[in-house]
Amino acid sequence: MELIQINNNLNSQLISEDEVIVSKGNFLEANTQQVTLNHIKRECVLPHYNDNMPSISHAEFIDATNEVVHDVFSGDQILQPNIRVSHVIKGRVPSAVGKPIKELRPEEKTIFYQRCAFMIELPTLIENVNKNSLSLVLGGVRALNQENFYSKRGLERFQVFIGFKNFVCTNLCISTDGLNADIRVSSVAELKEKIHELITSFDKERFLGNMERLSRFNLTELQFGHTIGKMRMYNYLKKEEKVGKLSLLMNDNQIGSAVKSYYQDANFNRNEDGSINLWQLYNNLTEANKSSYIDSNLERNANAWEFVTGLANSMQNQTENWFLNQ
Repeated sequence: MELIQINNNLNSQLISEDEVIVSKGNFLEANTQQVTLNHIKRECVLPHYNDNMPSISHAEFIDATNEVVHDVFSGDQILQPNIRVSHVIKGRVPSAVGKPIKELRPEEKTIFYQRCAFMIELPTLIENVNKNSLSLVLGGVRALNQENFYSKRGLERFQVFIGFKNFVCTNLCISTDGLNADIRVSSVAELKEKIHELITSFDKERFLGNMERLSRFNLTELQFGHTIGKMRMYNYLKKEEKVGKLSLLMNDNQIGSAVKSYYQDANFNRNEDGSINLWQLYNNLTEANKSSYIDSNLERNANAWEFVTGLANSMQNQTENWFLNQ
């Protein structure tokens, strides 16, 4: 993999949330840092493939999404992209080879981020679901660890989503219909087409209705404990034993975080009688998902939606469900 230096001044690579005109709160945590688009454009190097062809950069991806959003939602307020990055790759220019780290000058250092996630919020497009205000959001994920830079440049992978952000907790609400987790393109123009397709095919009203429906179904304290136990057991089942059951991508630590939220979350904790409805459970799961790495965050978020709606369907239709049945 060849790196072409763009700019290597690293003095202000990170920003605090009050220094940018973006939505407040972290939609993703894990081991991420918030950065500006200007930093990515001017102070990061650009990975190249073995045939010396450049990769589509994080900045190009963000700009492409931003352009499509401004085109589709031209009459609405659109905030600047909220960008979070992880897995920093540090280097140095050839002339600084052999220099001790403490003697490197800022202009001799290079940097790029292996993983990048961003969210663009439309704060004027507000919906009320189960007494929570939700704003429309769009964004994407790029994980360079999924690319083979030792080969010739081919189709590159991207993830794009459209969904909602819950105001009270900044949790992302993403359905499988609002996520394209395996976009493969060879140009920015193709990428913009895929982003536009996802936005225009998204059935916002259907998603809102299904989120509203979750509050109608309650788990007693005993049922919640049983379901959590089955969730912990699921990850240890044999592959053939998982067939026919709801899929669950969350790990044991995240399931534990959802249990902690059941008792302690300020917005979605248990009711006085110990019960919890599926809207509360869903938000506890998406809160726990904030600890996922960038490259698995969106798929786990959409999976949390599929899992909880699967529980709701079973309760509504009174059908067998391994996670609910005792």
